[in-house]
Amino acid sequence: MIATTLGRGAESAPVPAASLFERVLLVEDHALFAQGLAGLIQQEMLAAQVNIVSSVEQAADALRQDDGIDLVLLDVALNGEVGLSLFARLSGQSARPPIVIISSSDDEGTVRAARAAGANGFLAKSASRASLVRMMRALGQGHSYFPGGLTAISTDDFPLTPRQLEVLSLLAQGFPNKRICQSLDLTEHTVKTHLKAIFTQLGVHNRTECVNKARALGWL
Repeated sequence: MIATTLGRGAESAPVPAASLFERVLLVEDHALFAQGLAGLIQQEMLAAQVNIVSSVEQAADALRQDDGIDLVLLDVALNGEVGLSLFARLSGQSARPPIVIISSSDDEGTVRAARAAGANGFLAKSASRASLVRMMRALGQGHSYFPGGLTAISTDDFPLTPRQLEVLSLLAQGFPNKRICQSLDLTEHTVKTHLKAIFTQLGVHNRTECVNKARALGWL
């Protein structure tokens, strides 16, 4: 776990203007971790202000209403939600700030799912303070940050929609259609439609072929 000093409240106090980012949005439903991470970010002068929200809906609203957010740190597993669903919520926006996935799981599948969804970086919750600094400095310089040298996928040229990528990610985790429906708040018909589109794009006929080919292409 990243060692931190706890902050106070959902919006932490500003630090000097020399910070790397002016404003960061942290999407995290564990209050102690969120406050601690916000405090650490400010101690290192990585952001002048850190705003904390606890759900995808709150994050989407904040990003739609406020164009002054410079970076989003998004927990992949929120209470009853898949954090990656934020990408679909923002798919209609002409521009968005970089999004970095933070997760208690740092296995290759989780990292690749974040990358395929359109994330600009990934940081494990077990990462060191130095890793946090390196990640935010990389994003501040316009680079992506992924373990193992992976780079972000360009969503402009990517053949799947953000929602289809979410379905693919859950499919790769072994979720049946019913659980995909529940996780993404979709009807079964909609999930089947997305799966058909993914299968067509990959030229496959079943779930196993789909996951295997997606991994071979680096989408997972």
